[in-house]
Formats: sequence, C-alpha cells, structure tokens
Amino acid sequence: MAEDVKPLLIKRYASRRLYNTETSDYVTLEDIAAFIRQGREVQIVDLKSGDDLTRQYLLQIIAEHESRGESVLPVDVLTDLVRSYTTQAQTVVPQFLAASFELLREGQSKLLENLSAMPNPMASMPGFEALQRQQQAFLKSMMGGWGAKPEEAAPEAPAKDDRAEEIAAMKKAIAEMQARLSKL
Repeated sequence: MAEDVKPLLIKRYASRRLYNTETSDYVTLEDIAAFIRQGREVQIVDLKSGDDLTRQYLLQIIAEHESRGESVLPVDVLTDLVRSYTTQAQTVVPQFLAASFELLREGQSKLLENLSAMPNPMASMPGFEALQRQQQAFLKSMMGGWGAKPEEAAPEAPAKDDRAEEIAAMKKAIAEMQARLSKL
C-alpha cells in the first residue's frame, strides 16, 4: 500500500497573505484551486493561532467560481444546503455528499477503464486512437481531477473555444447525477 501523501501546507499570515511552505512563495486562491484540481490535498492554517482555515478558504474558492458564472451548484441544491444547516439533516448531509462524490469518482474511473479496455471494431479506422485519447482527456478534465492522485492530475484547461462545449457536457452530467441522486 502506498504511503499517504501529506497535504500541502499553506500558512496564512496576519496580512492575510497565503504562503506555500513547499515552494516558499506566496499563493492566491486560484493557485490553491489549481493544486486541488491537480489532485493535491491542501491544509490552510493561521500562522499565529494555528487554527485550521481550510474549510473557510475552500468555501471562498467555490463562492468565487460561482459568482463568475461557473455555476456547478444549481440554486435548488444551494437552497437545500442552506436548509440543512437549520434542520436535523445537518448530520446526514455531509455523509450523503461524501458518498455521492465517491460514487461519482468511482464511476469516472470505471468509465475510463471501460473506454480503454473495450474492443472496438472502429479501432482500425484512421484517427480512432486520437479520438479515443481526446475522449479520455475530456472525461478527465470534466471531472477536474476528482479523486486523482497527484501523478494522475487532470491535464491543463482546454482552450476557451472548447469551454462552452465542455461546460454544456458538464451541466448535462451533473443534471443526470442529480436525477439519479434524487431517486435514491
């Protein structure tokens, strides 16, 4: 069994600047989001008090992406999350969300395995291998590195022209997942 990789330690100074202890330089929230997309675990601590601020900063990253129109969380899901803080569902929601994302990661893994292992009569077609690599890269980038180990990190973001198509595919996949989750 592989040794667990320690989370990347980010220290917040009194000036609210974030310091990457691994590379000895200052980082932004966008840098931290990139580390996470690459499959890294991060821990953000206050230098003076030692308080763990990871949750606070992860929520801030999500809020910034949502406010820029990169909506992943539909309004009804956000509403339900707000409601869960005021009900007894507060104890069930974290486990449910963790299990749902684990299922999504497993599904992504199995789908990628099936794509690469599947014998296909089209394989003899010119350009098929390139198309298959493109599909696998798309699926990996669509999941944003969820569950990826650092060495399996998602490739760099596609060109802006491809983003609209990719976002539409992501929204469709999320809608399908929400439909399946609501049936549970």
